[in-house]
Amino acid sequence: MLACVLTAAALSGLLGVWALWYVVRGRPVLFKQLVGAAVVEVALVAQLVAALVATGAGASPTEPWTFWGYVITALFLLPVAAVWAMADRTRTSSLALLVVCVALVAMQARIWQVWAA
Repeated sequence: MLACVLTAAALSGLLGVWALWYVVRGRPVLFKQLVGAAVVEVALVAQLVAALVATGAGASPTEPWTFWGYVITALFLLPVAAVWAMADRTRTSSLALLVVCVALVAMQARIWQVWAA
């Protein structure tokens, strides 16, 4: 589970740095950034699968409702940011992607805390 959390957090952080660069430059999100967001989404789906497998094998988080709430919510954040980015072709789209990436990194830290506690 730790590998999934670290991978998702690292990919979210890298995408967030890329979005920050575009916020500073005052540019909208590029299609390449949305492809990067899709890669992060695949990592989040892999995390969901790993959590399901680990739970099926007998491991369980200390607070299951909190854990699954974070995992499921994380899956929905990037698609919302992608829709926003395609609808709003201004600097705000890059800012929205940046905020989502920061939220995902924080959520990954919390997911690990709840799982490992």
